[in-house]
Amino acid sequence: MTPQHTILVVEDDAKIADMLTNYLHAQGYATAVCDNGLDAPQQVRARQPALVLLDLMLPGQDGLAVCQQVRAFSAVPIIMLTARVDEVDRLLGLDSGADDYVCKPFSPREVVARVKAQLRRADGLLAPPATQALVVDDASQCVRWHGQALALTPVEYRLLQLLMSRPGQVFSRARLLDHVHHDLRDVSDRAIDSHIKNLRRKLEAAGAVGYGVASVYGVGYRWEVEAPA
Repeated sequence: MTPQHTILVVEDDAKIADMLTNYLHAQGYATAVCDNGLDAPQQVRARQPALVLLDLMLPGQDGLAVCQQVRAFSAVPIIMLTARVDEVDRLLGLDSGADDYVCKPFSPREVVARVKAQLRRADGLLAPPATQALVVDDASQCVRWHGQALALTPVEYRLLQLLMSRPGQVFSRARLLDHVHHDLRDVSDRAIDSHIKNLRRKLEAAGAVGYGVASVYGVGYRWEVEAPA
């Protein structure tokens, strides 16, 4: 089994960790287990896992802090495991850099399905840049489709740049708004919906097939390599 297929399970409950590793082994994945938040970032550095299953409540430091530290040096997919199900905690988990979350108690089959989905998205990111028809050109501050610059406003550019930087990751409206309006002006987070509508229209007009901004009900938006239904 190659390191690219290793799943790092960061979970201090030994029974849950064993259950997850058993199901992952049955699907052909190798696993490594870390039982505290202080060691987790270094484990990610050392093991270079394909994906991290990260418990929210950990000894040493919680999963949000771990996620933020990992995001400083790695784009590895992270699925948060949490028993705190109110929406504020869900958004905090996503805004810390997590790609997905699963609420406890959960079915291990559901976790494995989420793992497979995130790994499929990650595999899409491994394609050589030359094969990507839609690219962000930081030098000219524009997004190009087959070399042709899209007619985006500065706000639309910053919005699409952030979404494209982490395909599959869900961003809340508030996080997107903070990113595109650096002057902290008093703008409703629903203004993001208008920007997304314009972006979708311009992508469609350019013929950018196979890419799109997907809505996540009650949360925000994510970038999909394959056009959303």
